[in-house]
Amino acid sequence: MLNCFFAGQGAQFPGMGKDLAEADPEIMALFDKANEVLGFDLKTLCFEGPAEALTKSDVCQPAIFTVSMACFTAFRKANPGVTFDAAAGLSLGEWTALCAAGVLDFETTLRILQARGKYMQEACEANPSGMISIMGATPEQLKAICEGSGCTVSNINSDAQQVISGTHEAVAKAAELATAAGVKNVVLQVAGAFHSPFMTPARERLAAFVKDIPFAKPSMPVLSNATGTFHASDGEAIKAAMLEQVDSPVHFSDCVKAVMKGGDLFVEFGPGKVLSGLIRRIDKANAVANVQDVATLGAASAKVSA
Repeated sequence: MLNCFFAGQGAQFPGMGKDLAEADPEIMALFDKANEVLGFDLKTLCFEGPAEALTKSDVCQPAIFTVSMACFTAFRKANPGVTFDAAAGLSLGEWTALCAAGVLDFETTLRILQARGKYMQEACEANPSGMISIMGATPEQLKAICEGSGCTVSNINSDAQQVISGTHEAVAKAAELATAAGVKNVVLQVAGAFHSPFMTPARERLAAFVKDIPFAKPSMPVLSNATGTFHASDGEAIKAAMLEQVDSPVHFSDCVKAVMKGGDLFVEFGPGKVLSGLIRRIDKANAVANVQDVATLGAASAKVSA
């Protein structure tokens, strides 16, 4: 199987998408369209930074989406006969997967992600919270850390790596408990506790924003972060699942396992190689490629045609 996966928040960096855009006027036009839709100079922020400006959720989410769609568009142009068996993404990357599958158009997805990012950022500021990555914990250890700290699971990235969320005090307690148990942990530098009950206000506001936006039937199967299984073909059901995703755990590992048939190739679109690393950790037999610039576009095209 050939699968396309799309980057999530946190993968951004100044310079992303620049050489692809400079190499192709059609790609550059995507960034110009994003500027027009969003009402600010996203293109310059992507190409030049500063990094601090790219970290705000209402900028970061449409920025990574635009770069990821630029990468996907460049790949489709370079490989016109290639089709994908399934699409998925990590958090905001799931919205990119839906756009790639024709559920939403580019402009509509941009507007949704600008609003989603704004609502999530404001939820973070209203109730300060954080996230911590837990690595190598047994299920029993993870349960004990959550129960002892008051944190909840936000991301299940692989059997060996999960992310939990809570107040800053709860995250500090989780780090203390994990360290005492000999479990590797890293407090994440994020704005707040994404994919947790702290985001319920953002979910409610996003529900009002997308209420009258039609979601089309996907042109290829798309995986749901909220369930780890495939989205239904019904647009309203997809919309409901995407709202659930805002304050529910991301089952990324299950999404990968749902399409693993042996000998699979996963092509990651967007800045960085975070998903490629996670996909390989889930099963070292998984083949991965990444498209984030001109060089990786050529390497991924060669892998796909091999």
